[in-house]
Amino acid sequence: MFENLSDKLDRAFKVLKGQGSITEINVAETMKEIRKALLDADVNYKTAKSFTDDVKQKAIGANVLTAVSPGQLLTKLMNDELAALMGGTTAELTLNTNPTIILIAGLNGAGKTTFTGKLANYLKTQKNKKPLLVADDIYRPAAIDQLMVLGEQVGVPVYVNRESKDPIAIAKEGIAYAKQNGNNVVIIDTAGRLAIDEAMMVEIEQVKAAVEPHEILFVVDSMTGQDAVNTAKVFNDRLDFTGVVLTKLDGDTRGGAALSIKSVVNKPIKFIGTGEKMEAIDVFHPDRMASRILGMGDVVSLVERAQMQFDEKEAAELQKKIRKNKFDFNDFYSQIQQIKKMGNMKDLMGMIPGVGKLMKDVEVQDDAFKNIEAIIQSMTPAEKENPDSINQSRRTRIAKGSGTDLAEVNRLIKQFEDMRKVMKQMSNPAAMASMMKRMPRG
Repeated sequence: MFENLSDKLDRAFKVLKGQGSITEINVAETMKEIRKALLDADVNYKTAKSFTDDVKQKAIGANVLTAVSPGQLLTKLMNDELAALMGGTTAELTLNTNPTIILIAGLNGAGKTTFTGKLANYLKTQKNKKPLLVADDIYRPAAIDQLMVLGEQVGVPVYVNRESKDPIAIAKEGIAYAKQNGNNVVIIDTAGRLAIDEAMMVEIEQVKAAVEPHEILFVVDSMTGQDAVNTAKVFNDRLDFTGVVLTKLDGDTRGGAALSIKSVVNKPIKFIGTGEKMEAIDVFHPDRMASRILGMGDVVSLVERAQMQFDEKEAAELQKKIRKNKFDFNDFYSQIQQIKKMGNMKDLMGMIPGVGKLMKDVEVQDDAFKNIEAIIQSMTPAEKENPDSINQSRRTRIAKGSGTDLAEVNRLIKQFEDMRKVMKQMSNPAAMASMMKRMPRG
């Protein structure tokens, strides 16, 4: 996400590195490089020019503290201005009406139906809501089937009327069904449409007028860059939507849509999609995204994702097992599954300050744990519970069963044993204090 832009901004900042002060000349040179980087990222030209002019004026007018270098000051100014450009503050959904009606609109292929399923899962698991999905795409039977599959996957009911060809009637029926069945949020998945298709645009305007939604979310593929912004403007002129959803931010996106859309349509980005899994949806935080673009990571979002998978009771049990040195391969496998639910690995690493730059040319596969899982799954229940029982002949059998080689099995077991020792020491304050005393001091 934003790798090319981050890399180019980093190179632009090097103009100021080593400079003792900020001058109009060195700032102008840096801003020229930053503007080029933004345009290469497919940011709207007016937005890029206005942004760099604002940063330049603030940089020239700033007093550089002796403890802060010009490069550091400009990074801070850029961080603040990028956050402001993308909306400044986090825009939450309005959910105080029962039922809250959310209309989902967007182009064909933008990931609208997938997002609808993700939103239902988010509202159910994170907001303690009881959502209902309404299949209102009468033109594509596969969209109805897809929504039903997603609804079953996340445990959310789906209202379907395959006999009707009237999207207004279906939307109204869905809301009536929600009221009868105690669903406090209704998410209406409308058909994808092109902005140039007048009949389809009139149709969604009529659906909006009939159901009076509290939220209208416009779903856009972030990989389409400036085209996404232009399309958003046309839809906003017709629908006056309340927020934008950027999908496919885990792909090779240049970032232009995220950086331009707020300034062009003056509507906040409310969610971003970062993968195919139903958990791969994040509330959009402009300040955190600015930090990630500048290569400073996003530890807060990383912690939040971890907390979503965190079970307090399970963690307490795990802590007891670690203290007694009873941490086994069942526990290890369970921890891997929780990490996998947090999102794709490269995205997670990009949230750690400094790591994003180190990983930019490294391919991190989503199936990075595949061999480890295969090895653990090839163990017997007794071996998983008692790792010390895995002798050489058992290791050979496990390697054959998992489709790996003996060296890989030996390496995993050695790493597991080392990890178990460290975990036991960390759970024992006295042992930790003793270890700290033995450490050499510089």
